[in-house]
Order: sequence, then C-alpha cells, then structure tokens
Amino acid sequence: MTRRPESPTEGSVPGRFAGETAIVTGSTRGIGAGIAERLAAEGANVVVSGRSEGVGEAVAERIASGSAEGDATFVRADMRDPDDVAALAEAAAERYGSVDVLVNNAGVQTETAADDATLDDWAFVVETDFRAYWLAARAALEHMDRGAIVNVSSNHAYATMPAHFPYNAVKAGINGMTRSLAVDFGPRVRVNTVVPGWVEVERTREELPEGRLEEVESIHPTGRIGTPADVAGAVSFLASEDAAFVTGAALLVDGGRGAVMQDDVLPDYRAREDAE
Repeated sequence: MTRRPESPTEGSVPGRFAGETAIVTGSTRGIGAGIAERLAAEGANVVVSGRSEGVGEAVAERIASGSAEGDATFVRADMRDPDDVAALAEAAAERYGSVDVLVNNAGVQTETAADDATLDDWAFVVETDFRAYWLAARAALEHMDRGAIVNVSSNHAYATMPAHFPYNAVKAGINGMTRSLAVDFGPRVRVNTVVPGWVEVERTREELPEGRLEEVESIHPTGRIGTPADVAGAVSFLASEDAAFVTGAALLVDGGRGAVMQDDVLPDYRAREDAE
C-alpha cells in the first residue's frame, strides 16, 4: 500500500502562491475543503464558498487561524444562481485585489439511470456541475491578468457504472470544456482538469460499509483509495508555475484504478505474490 496522506497540507510548498488569491467552489467540506487548506498553506488568500454559511465560515476560520501562510474568508454562493457566481468573483477581487486561481469543485450527484432521470434531475446536475463551471470561469477571467483554472472532474468521465446519469455525462463534458477554455483563455490563463477516482470523504464512507472499503482498496494498484490530500496536491501542481506549460490537460488521480482491466485478477494476483 502506498503512503496515505492524511493532511491536505502534507508536502505543501511554502510561498508557492504567496500574494495570490484563489477561489475554491464547493469548499465547505470534503475534497474542496482540502484544496482550500492546501492552497492557503502555500500562501494563497483563499475564498471558501458553498451554500452552508455556518459550515463555510468554520472552514475559513480554521484555515485562517491555523498554520496557513495565506488568509481565508467565506463567501456564500449557490452555484446554480448566475448572480451568486458573478458575485463570488467580485467579492474575491474586492477583498484581495485580484483573482489568480479558480478551482471549480462544487458538484452534486444523482443515482438515476438515463431512462429514469427526469428533467429536474438533469437541470440539478447540469446547472451545478457543468454550467456553473463555465459561469465561474468567465466571471473569474474578468479579474485575472494571468493565472490558472482547475476544473475537478471524475473518473466517471472515462468509465462509469449504472444509474449515475447525468452525472457521468457531465463529468465527461467537463473534460471537453477544459480544452475549450484552455484554447479561448490562453495565453493569459491556463485551464486544466484533475480527474479523481475513489476518494475517502463522508459520502464514500457511507457508500462503503464494513468490508466493502477493503474490497474496493484491493482493486487499486496503490492498495488504497484516495484522500482529499491526494487531490489537493494535484490541484496545487496544476495551478502553480510548475505546470506553466500544461494547459488543456486532464490529470487522472485514481490510484491506478483506470489501468485495471479485471477487478478480480489484481487482488488474487497480489495475494499469490505475497504468499511467495
């Protein structure tokens, strides 16, 4: 099993984003909160956003009062509301003077099949997970002299499971949107996608009862599923000058899961190797 980073600040690069401002949508918990924490640890002034005001303010306060090099503040935003999206970018620029990094992370998921999904299901997912990414990118661009946008997609963009529509279709669309934005926003702003696989957050822990977590981990070449810290590190890299020549790309962060053809073969093979 590979080392499991527990804290999003593990491996952070001090001063990497010193003096820069980063907006992280959907950052009141889970992967988004981890990304916000990582960017602040690397010097960014981070705007935490989401619909839950109390939770969001607690995340921003924890970051700002911790060991982070940067500041943090919370701005409430419902990413389905175009006015909220525009106001989020305005608030970031007004408080910190600019927008340098945007991380589009806010998302929702439904458990519906394509033949069962309703128009309401469609609107709920498409407006939150797809339209909002474009609106946020366009709003942030107005305040960016240069910088980077990182869109958070999912490995459902490449391979999916039954009854995950339209979430899976939208995630594939995000990868296409990234390429479009990279072409249209360059050379001033780079745009990339990070594509996480299984990540241990509250929702996935609920989906993986006792015994099932071990089973899922066994079909990953890394021997484990991811943590928010794994995704935060990838986002930080793509947003930084270390990735200055990377745009329009999709970085798969899935512990090698996408390289596995047969789920049953890998754990059996590993057990045989251990026995020898």
